[in-house]
Amino acid sequence: MIELEGVPELVDPVMVAAFEGWNDAGDAASAAVAHLEREWKGEVFAALDAEDYYDFQVNRPTVFMDGGVRRITWPTTRLSVVRVGGDKPRDLVLVRGIEPSMRWRSFCNELLGFAHELGVELVIILGALLGDTPHTRPVPISGTTSDAELARRMDLEETKYEGPTGIVGVLQEACTHAGVPAVSLWAAVPHYVSQPPNPKATLALLNRLEDMLELRIPLGELPEDARAWQVGVDQLAAEDSEVAEYVQTLEEARDTAELPEASGEAIAREFERYLRRRDGGGPGGHATADGEAGPFLRDSPSGRTRPPKPPKPGPEDEDNPED
Repeated sequence: MIELEGVPELVDPVMVAAFEGWNDAGDAASAAVAHLEREWKGEVFAALDAEDYYDFQVNRPTVFMDGGVRRITWPTTRLSVVRVGGDKPRDLVLVRGIEPSMRWRSFCNELLGFAHELGVELVIILGALLGDTPHTRPVPISGTTSDAELARRMDLEETKYEGPTGIVGVLQEACTHAGVPAVSLWAAVPHYVSQPPNPKATLALLNRLEDMLELRIPLGELPEDARAWQVGVDQLAAEDSEVAEYVQTLEEARDTAELPEASGEAIAREFERYLRRRDGGGPGGHATADGEAGPFLRDSPSGRTRPPKPPKPGPEDEDNPED
């Protein structure tokens, strides 16, 4: 039995979750939930028992000093609540943790127990995968669900993925079987610059989350971090002709594939997002760093990790978003 003391009755709550590990290329997804928690000053109200789900030889605890006293932080998954103000206030239940080492079904059932007790109406799980995408182009975000009606209503793909999965896929299916509407949003991270952080991918996930929930997320310094990341990767790629040539090949393939997407409807949607930010509209009313810069700044990036020589792609290198 889950007892939630000190948590007020929530308004139209949505659970947003991300997990470090296999589902979190470039730490993009976990960084997105951490950003929400930080910007909206989320208060942790629950943590799962680390003994139940984690192998401490895989995810080791850390020691830190607290006022001269040594303490230990155990790897776990924590839940916090933030209230988004504005004309239509709503609450977000933020779940941030590490992909569990064991007992995945019990892990998902415990999270669903919290969702039930809090009256959560929708679960959105964030993930990031490695893909053949150039760092110079907008980060591809795919939204998937197992619910056909939800896919139609929210303009999502009905998942058809088959193959190995992580906790994102398992939790989404657990939600489906429990009758809780669930969506997963996946950011594609360039495989040749996979080292974290990747603020461009984090920014793209947050922008997609904004659109899905029709709210405004304060972005703070994230757009500037994204710009710096792209400039850094541009400079490093330019130093290696082999990498530069490979990036150009990816750019050409991407541009050719996306040419039909440059429709009037897509442009109109992007311009509406820009106006919403410029005019300070939408719930929250927060000023953001990209509010005056134009509709396409949301896809700008940043970072300073040297891209390794690109591997020769093979069928085993292809990553697919799970569910």
